[in-house]
Amino acid sequence: SGVGGRTTGAGADRLLGGEGSSLRRGRQRGELTQAIGRSRGGRTTKIHALTDGLCRPFAFLLTGGQVADCIAADTLLEQMPATTILHGDKGYDSDAVRRKIESKGTAPNIPPKANRRRKNRFSPYLYRDRNAIERMFGRLKDFRRIATRYDRLAQNFLAAVCLAATVCYWL
Repeated sequence: SGVGGRTTGAGADRLLGGEGSSLRRGRQRGELTQAIGRSRGGRTTKIHALTDGLCRPFAFLLTGGQVADCIAADTLLEQMPATTILHGDKGYDSDAVRRKIESKGTAPNIPPKANRRRKNRFSPYLYRDRNAIERMFGRLKDFRRIATRYDRLAQNFLAAVCLAATVCYWL
């Protein structure tokens, strides 16, 4: 412990919440428009993607870390091609997302959230195929530029993600 009960050392700067630029209304310097958000882990960006069964991505969307997955799904599902079944993780479990998937003639296979009163149909056996998207993200994050987000602008970061996906899966 330091003087006055404050800790000193490696993590002391994180405990002083009053330092740094003010956030005023929301974020400063365009963080919202650049898909940089604050979540419990700090400043983060989420990459949402649609892939086929062979791990090949064909649509990407960037959001801030605090944005709910089901909100991003609405935009991403507009780019979904015709398919028989769509796998998604628990973050995409909402009635609106399920209705939008079903309106395209596709069966959603999304595990229900723990707080859902009425559980929807879900097949754990078919859900094994969802690992295709996890393998795709794992391969993309082999590129350090993607894993650490060196780019300040969302447009440049999305371009780097698309370029890495093209090199990995389409060339």
